[in-house]
Amino acid sequence: MRKPTFREIATRAGVGTATVERVLNGRGLVRPGTAAKVILAARALNTPRHMPEAHHGIFRIEVLLLKAESDFFRRLSRAFERVAATLDATVQIQRSFVDPDQPQEIARRILDPKTRRSGLILALADQPPLCEALRKVEASGLPMVHVVTRAGGDTLPLVGIDNIAAGRSAGHFITRMQRRPGPVIAIGDPIYQVHRDRLRGISGYFQNHPHPEMPFTWIGFGLDKAPRIHAVVCKALEVFPDLAGIYNVGAANSAVLSALTQTGRAGDVFFVGHELCSDSMAALKRGHMHIVLDQSPEAQARRAVDWMLFRLGLSGQEPDPSPIRFITYTDQCI
Repeated sequence: MRKPTFREIATRAGVGTATVERVLNGRGLVRPGTAAKVILAARALNTPRHMPEAHHGIFRIEVLLLKAESDFFRRLSRAFERVAATLDATVQIQRSFVDPDQPQEIARRILDPKTRRSGLILALADQPPLCEALRKVEASGLPMVHVVTRAGGDTLPLVGIDNIAAGRSAGHFITRMQRRPGPVIAIGDPIYQVHRDRLRGISGYFQNHPHPEMPFTWIGFGLDKAPRIHAVVCKALEVFPDLAGIYNVGAANSAVLSALTQTGRAGDVFFVGHELCSDSMAALKRGHMHIVLDQSPEAQARRAVDWMLFRLGLSGQEPDPSPIRFITYTDQCI
């Protein structure tokens, strides 16, 4: 591949070639904001050199997370906070929660941040306004990393578990551990790639391991909202009185538990869900939840920051690209 010239980098960054030379050769006398523009332009053009030795300002990494009310995302946010405390003072992590029901507002936030940023870590839904905004930001050369789930294309690093394997595991546990026959359902929201992958995983498991006495019958779209999920579970129990298993691929396990308890089916229906929190631990102990697949948000936050430091040129060690290992919990290991 041809090495880009200083003039090409200067044109992309909107500066002079002398500024590019000072930044890339570490000669100083360049404002941090200008240096950041040069570094981003050089990286976007795949300049084969270690960067950014010339940038001595503050590197602000913006983290955009969904659902402030979610136990998982609050836990992920705290994990980023702990990682930030271990970093050099020149690297700052700014965390924000955004509302998935306001995709246009999130897109505006992506395109027009309130403060200068050096990189963007995000866990967002796969919605058209967001995907278009991210394409524009990626084209500008800003380093970005997806965490938990991916929005848009697959050209950027994604830090997360193997969600297809998680879905397969849910099917495996239900069919091996549920002692009676009956249909199995899953609940999710298709706007999240992470949900689509988990649904693909469990449906693929049943396709490859048929259980005529325990068929995978139905997918309910709970939209990751507790009232909707409660209603979906109640409807499923009405349609399938002998329901044997439920796999909730996303949030609001408490809504599933509430519906099962209200109908007198808690403990009878084999329930697999995600994320270990106080509610899921209590449900495991009561026998109302049988398997919890935890995404290890602490490991995801650390790996996402490692990728960002690498993409910013602050680390010469490329992070492990393999999926984060998820942890399986039962009532016997809490």
